[in-house]
Amino acid sequence: MDYTLIFGYIGALIIGLVLGLLGGGGSILTVPLLVYGLGYNPVIATAYSLFVVGSSSLVGTIQKFKSGLADLKIGLSFSFPSFLAVYLSRRYLVPGLPDVFFNIGNYTLTKDVVIMTFFSIVMLFASFSMIRNKKEEPDTSTNQPYYKTFIQGLAIGTITGIIGAGGGFLYVPALVLWANLPMKKAVGTSLIIVTLNSLIGFTGDMQTIEIDWIFLLSFSFFTIIGILLGVFLSKYISGKKLKKGFGWFTLFMAFYIIYKEFKN
Repeated sequence: MDYTLIFGYIGALIIGLVLGLLGGGGSILTVPLLVYGLGYNPVIATAYSLFVVGSSSLVGTIQKFKSGLADLKIGLSFSFPSFLAVYLSRRYLVPGLPDVFFNIGNYTLTKDVVIMTFFSIVMLFASFSMIRNKKEEPDTSTNQPYYKTFIQGLAIGTITGIIGAGGGFLYVPALVLWANLPMKKAVGTSLIIVTLNSLIGFTGDMQTIEIDWIFLLSFSFFTIIGILLGVFLSKYISGKKLKKGFGWFTLFMAFYIIYKEFKN
């Protein structure tokens, strides 16, 4: 019996649970689990993460939309520039990065280390924006000009494309802080963006890497079970607690990745 694989499937269940509760964080768990737990290199792990998070987010989006906790208009307004940037970065930018950036003595800064470090830095900024105390915004859509939304979508899409994330841990703070959505609706709306970002971004990876479909589909199955459970439990947890929990969870994972990458 392959206990490592069993551990991976349990992790997949937890990933879905977190995604259903928080609207993001799936990739924050998926990438480290695949890299540190199951031994995949970061480029493969970030590609698999896009499919796992995207497929499970699609199920979560349907559940949130039925409950009236997803704003389709705002979700789509962020989605177009985002998935455009994700696809282009996964198709051209990531494959074009050098395998070795530089050497200093016995230390070599590799492409894998750069991706994981960049991942953790972005997570730190996202966590601080959610942890800090701020009065809950009213349930109103954004009034900002669309060109600003477009630029924001491009920026976050490029970042999430590089790190192989659906972007929920960035979009939830963006929807709360920029679009003035309450936390629970931001969670549901982020799932719309995450679904499109992830699955379209993954199509770029399909052209550059070999996919183990049996593992990927079975891993995603357990994640989908987890997200259904998370969506159900989110009905009984306040938006304020979700916001704080999201921030602290992201902060912890950011420091964990930094530790893993530089402990040697």
